[in-house]
Amino acid sequence: MPYSNLRKIKLLKIWEILNRETDECHPMSTATLTARLAKFGIEVDRKILYSDIKLLNDCGYEIKHNRAISNEYYVVDRSFDIPEIRVLMDAVQAANFITAKKTNGFISRIAQLAGDKKAEVMKKNTVEFHIPKSDNEKIFYNVDAIGSAIEQGRQISFLYFDYDIKHQRVYRKDKRRYIVNPLSTVFSMDNYYLMCYDDKHSGIGHYRIDRMDDVQISEKHVTKSEEVNKFDLSRHKRALFGMFNGEDAQVTFRADKSLVDHIFDRFGDDVHIIQGEGNMVVFTADVQISKPFLGWCCSFGNLLKVTSPQLVVEGVKAYATEVISQYK
Repeated sequence: MPYSNLRKIKLLKIWEILNRETDECHPMSTATLTARLAKFGIEVDRKILYSDIKLLNDCGYEIKHNRAISNEYYVVDRSFDIPEIRVLMDAVQAANFITAKKTNGFISRIAQLAGDKKAEVMKKNTVEFHIPKSDNEKIFYNVDAIGSAIEQGRQISFLYFDYDIKHQRVYRKDKRRYIVNPLSTVFSMDNYYLMCYDDKHSGIGHYRIDRMDDVQISEKHVTKSEEVNKFDLSRHKRALFGMFNGEDAQVTFRADKSLVDHIFDRFGDDVHIIQGEGNMVVFTADVQISKPFLGWCCSFGNLLKVTSPQLVVEGVKAYATEVISQYK
């Protein structure tokens, strides 16, 4: 490479080396830094290097240094703090829709955000959750296609499958394609879902992205409808239990006060809770009535009770009776 071009990339290489290979515990001496630059054919003396680093600092690329016989330079300020990087690494480990192969690659790249020195330590200290992982390597192509379709305002089509007892794919609808209007992607209950509007059934649907195959962007624009225009993702998600659709209902509960934290966790901070008799509280929430919802109502035993509407009360009774009958 011509010398003039090497001079142009000198500042870039200085920042790249220090950002990747140093931190407050691992500064790099002037001699080491000049030697590293020399490997790229970039010759620089001590005084010029000092001026270059000053210029980088003046431009907002913060490089700190320890004063010594030979100055030592290092980078501290990064895009993510160490605790933030740890949270990202744990989230990838815990996500079962990310394949084992992709998980390992993600962990390595996320750790690199901390620089080479800390990356190795962080990877060694990463705990494997041993969570069953998806085997669908196409999930990221699916996510990319869905995102592009939403940006372009176009429909998508795809195949959808379940697994049989031998863990072989069984495609629904005899391998005929689903055609939907994509609205959003959402992470819920350890899975990654597509939320969409289905023209055929005139309603909001959810599909696990790791169970989708051969996602294609259609030339057809998304259907405009009143339901899509008024769709509130946050409210809709709070009303769902296990991402199962059901009839909308406003349900009133009576619960033991010990469940208050769980109620806020499930329905959000804006749920209205009032004091009931004794140690009980009363609250109302918008939900979609489904089997998972009925199971949730029974999961707290006598600590939680549905009080209205009566149709939902009868639904909980029928669900509990059906479960009990299996153990007689």
